[in-house]
Amino acid sequence: MVDRGHRSLRVWHLAMDLAGAVYQATSSFPRDELYGLVSQMRRSAVSIPSNIAEGYGRGGKDYARFVVIAYGSLLELETQTELSRRLGFLSSDQEPKLLSATAELGRMLNALRASLQNPNP
Repeated sequence: MVDRGHRSLRVWHLAMDLAGAVYQATSSFPRDELYGLVSQMRRSAVSIPSNIAEGYGRGGKDYARFVVIAYGSLLELETQTELSRRLGFLSSDQEPKLLSATAELGRMLNALRASLQNPNP
């Protein structure tokens, strides 16, 4: 059996899906937000699976640290999503979908972090 590394992790796949959804959702933002919320949201979203992958590759205590960083990026994205809705950039159906995905991913990242910090419960 071939080890597929971080690509075998469900949490990484969900993070990749969320990043894709953020790119789609921000594609309709006003042009003057290209270097504002669009850029911030996309960077936050891309940071999540990137940190999961990098932490997996480094292993050990670094893995847990990178999962914490990914979680921080997730919280940034949640805040930016809420702000985007308040400013009228997200439709009423886009925001709940994004926030539902961030909530699920947050639970998974917390569980992964806990398992890495306490490998022998």
